[in-house]
Amino acid sequence: MPEESSPYGGAPQPSPAAGRKRVRTRHFRQAKADGVKITGLTSYDTLTAQIFDRAGIDFLLVGDSAGNTVLGYDTTLPVTVDELIPLTRAVARSCQRALVVADMPFGSYEVDASEALHTAIRFMKETGAHAVKLEGGERSADKIRRIVEAGIPVMGHVGFTPQSEHGLGGHVIQGRGDEGAEQLLRDARAVEEAGAFAVVLEMVPSDAAAAVTEALSIPTLSVGAGPHCDGQLLVWTDWAGLTTGRTPRFVKQYAQLAQTLTEAAQAFKADVESGAYPSAEHEYE
Repeated sequence: MPEESSPYGGAPQPSPAAGRKRVRTRHFRQAKADGVKITGLTSYDTLTAQIFDRAGIDFLLVGDSAGNTVLGYDTTLPVTVDELIPLTRAVARSCQRALVVADMPFGSYEVDASEALHTAIRFMKETGAHAVKLEGGERSADKIRRIVEAGIPVMGHVGFTPQSEHGLGGHVIQGRGDEGAEQLLRDARAVEEAGAFAVVLEMVPSDAAAAVTEALSIPTLSVGAGPHCDGQLLVWTDWAGLTTGRTPRFVKQYAQLAQTLTEAAQAFKADVESGAYPSAEHEYE
């Protein structure tokens, strides 16, 4: 994606990303126009943020998926703003190039547009994030508009919205059939018209996602929405094989970190029990 340097200078930390220009929200629209695919991963801590930033990932989402991957909840519903703020702050502090997006958790924006704006302001002031994300299409349009009018970039999220999983009847694919596809398009258009700079399409058929991508001027970001979107977003613990057990159909695992860490822990335990660790090279004289 096109990049931009900081307008106020500063001393960047030495890294392969140090000479790269910051990704901005305007670059998302340019990427769509140029046919350049956008890449996104979730991140919840400084070390993964630094790694993904150096690798050139375009945006990092500090998702409420932290409820499952960091905080040990069964769903994203219990996650609070106060729990996500320190995670978002850590990621934002660690990135020199990637755009950092803060996920607004369930219960932090649903009441009205004023509540939504208050939450967005907290994330921007207290974390250093560059944008916020909230779920919902037509039902959230007034909240998105209010936040955007305050000068805060918003990423939308339609299709399957995890915060509404009980109302949707579980992890159910959205946008199926003529009625479902029409509602998906209405939701995506509502997000665009409200001023969002991009929209996540989650768990929808590829043909429906392709139609939405064609109809919108803002980029679409796929989470299980097929190859025709303008970019792809994955939860990093799924993507890297740190998650064990069943993973969603749309996830491709690019590493097997759970296996690697298990083997490392077993080797450490064996070395300690046998006396092989620590050896002389690990001692102070």
